[in-house]
Amino acid sequence: QVQLVESGGGLVQAGGSLRLSCAASRSIFSINTMGWYRQAPGKQRELVASFGSGGITNYADSVKGRFTISRDNAKNSVYLQMNSLKPEDTAVYYCNAGVVQGLGVHTYWGQGTQVTVSS
Repeated sequence: QVQLVESGGGLVQAGGSLRLSCAASRSIFSINTMGWYRQAPGKQRELVASFGSGGITNYADSVKGRFTISRDNAKNSVYLQMNSLKPEDTAVYYCNAGVVQGLGVHTYWGQGTQVTVSS
């Protein structure tokens, strides 16, 4: 089991910055993948940024050069630094963790944190 708790969302003007945090309930060394997804009203949940196998990072094209995913192993936490925010970044942001269990992968989600970017 992995519990994920996000924080750091809020309201910001276009061009501003926010930093999201995700605290895991156990060592992230034991978690195979971690990342951030977002879901805007009426849209499907989409990948924003993630750490994959070997710590390789992956970003959605729409956030490349503006968002940075990072991790602090000592704090069992993953962060998303969001700069140059745009109104289209408005969404609920979810922390995600994937743990290999047997022959499959179990996926865990946080409760989500709202990010609203005003124009």
